[in-house]
Amino acid sequence: MTYIAKPKFHHPGLQKNAIGFTHRDYEGRISTLCAGCGHDSISAALIETFYELAIEPHRVAKLSGIGCSSKTPDYFLGQSHGFNAVHGRMPSVLTGANLANRDLIYLGVSGDGDSASIGIGQFVHCVRRGVNMVYICENNGVYGLTKGQFSATADKGSKSKTAVNSDSPIDLVGLALLLGATFVARSFSGDKKQLVPILKAAFTHKGAAIIDVISPCVQFNNNPDSTKSYDFVREHNEAVNRIDFITPRAEITADYAPGTVETVTQHDGSVLRLSKLAPDYDPHDRAKAMAYLQERHAAGEIVTGLLYIDEEPEDLHAHLNTVTTPLNRLGEKDLCPGSAKLAEINESYR
Repeated sequence: MTYIAKPKFHHPGLQKNAIGFTHRDYEGRISTLCAGCGHDSISAALIETFYELAIEPHRVAKLSGIGCSSKTPDYFLGQSHGFNAVHGRMPSVLTGANLANRDLIYLGVSGDGDSASIGIGQFVHCVRRGVNMVYICENNGVYGLTKGQFSATADKGSKSKTAVNSDSPIDLVGLALLLGATFVARSFSGDKKQLVPILKAAFTHKGAAIIDVISPCVQFNNNPDSTKSYDFVREHNEAVNRIDFITPRAEITADYAPGTVETVTQHDGSVLRLSKLAPDYDPHDRAKAMAYLQERHAAGEIVTGLLYIDEEPEDLHAHLNTVTTPLNRLGEKDLCPGSAKLAEINESYR
């Protein structure tokens, strides 16, 4: 495969963020995906997110598996850390990297085949352990690299160009709620106004932040009868909240339409303001969120927005009580303190 790098030079007058970076500094190589692919819209939303959060690219570790979605980390944050794992095994690689160096910001990019089929066991254990990460599933309901077979997330009865799906779908959002994820959201690749604030909130959340992004496949799964098509999602999308993310670094003002406003303060003091569109929806109640998803799915609607958040989350390092120093920076004396320390530990268990 041929990779085309973008020119490194850019106009000196480009707007810069708080740390002096331009949008170009958060880009990667030129995409080789089909023109109009929803995955490229997600990449653009990630570029906008990191730019607005003023995060240095070298602080980010991108990990992916196999599939169209797993190619996308090459298209953003070209100066960050990256690892492309084998099919379905990205979560375990991400977990190991996170345990070794907790100082990095971890982004897992996967697809519905990579996460809901061969990698579903990996997804399950990564989420239930509370790995501190943002896990994005770029969900198009098909295997794009192998010519459009239905994936495990395709809705029963949905139609492709050549077939009708007869299997029940796996809902990664519902599964993430069941497994104890502390930040769960769903969005649409064609709705940047919703997706960017969700991403910004997820990257400031400590714990497993799972985002299912419906991303239509323009080649194999964008026909009028597909439940993952642009037209279907636009016509059946029910947004449970309108989101605006506000960082505490500087004063930001915004005009909000009349209605109830929910203020969510996360662990680092950042604030997520939700202008409620569904009066009875509570993003703090896991059980009600699961029931609401099932109710709206039965009505043929796709629920998007911030579906659940735990404002006092714990991650894998808190569960294991690891030291604050990244494990890959511990020396031999720290890791092997000697026989006297071993005897002290043994004595504590008698």
